[in-house]
Amino acid sequence: MRTDHLPFQMPERPHSVVQQWRHLSFLHWEVDPDRLRPYILEGLELDLYESKAYVGTIPFVMTGVRPRLAVTVPGISTFPEFNIRTYVKHGSKAGVMFLTLDAQSRITCAYAPRAYGLPYKYAKGRADIDGDTYAWSSKRVGGKQELVGTCIGMGETMRASPGSLEEFLFERYCLYTFHKGRLCITHTYHEPWAFREAEATVLSNSLTESYDLRISDVLKPDLVHISDGVTVHSWSIEGVAE
Repeated sequence: MRTDHLPFQMPERPHSVVQQWRHLSFLHWEVDPDRLRPYILEGLELDLYESKAYVGTIPFVMTGVRPRLAVTVPGISTFPEFNIRTYVKHGSKAGVMFLTLDAQSRITCAYAPRAYGLPYKYAKGRADIDGDTYAWSSKRVGGKQELVGTCIGMGETMRASPGSLEEFLFERYCLYTFHKGRLCITHTYHEPWAFREAEATVLSNSLTESYDLRISDVLKPDLVHISDGVTVHSWSIEGVAE
């Protein structure tokens, strides 16, 4: 398993979950750090790139989700997900923090909040892939939050250059949550991201708009990329050392 790209070591114990994140559209907006800070968990620091904060809305397909020694289950292991994330750090350890993870999986929406503290919400959604075009739509059940649009890849596949904004946005290998009264971390291993620049046509985005981030136009991301995806190994949750 390649490790030379990792900014820190993964836990020595075996990983607990295997999954694939496939056909991802990365829609990013620059936001005022002061608008994001109220959403940041206590104990974390908002991570900035050249003094700028970013929030990403990411529709994709979760596939092959299973415990490490188990097999996939049809109808359960694959589902569309639509998450909103931002970039944080604890000390020098940079990761991501989710504002929401809307997904069409009742099991995940029931299990992940209890086991990991992740803010999953059940939504009806779909993601359709036609070559370089990814089309997606999601509507939260019991709410008005939705995301509808398409993303078209352009140009050559690339990897993030050291020190680049793309490295800041993509190369994250842990996530932070608040679970059972304490700040926690989950480590996530995958190969470096391969991605392409893209153009997005966003028809509706009340999902991102539902957060008071004062984004001037939630239908026009500042940065757009697509990726075929990665295979991910995730570790069980653990408390963050004070």
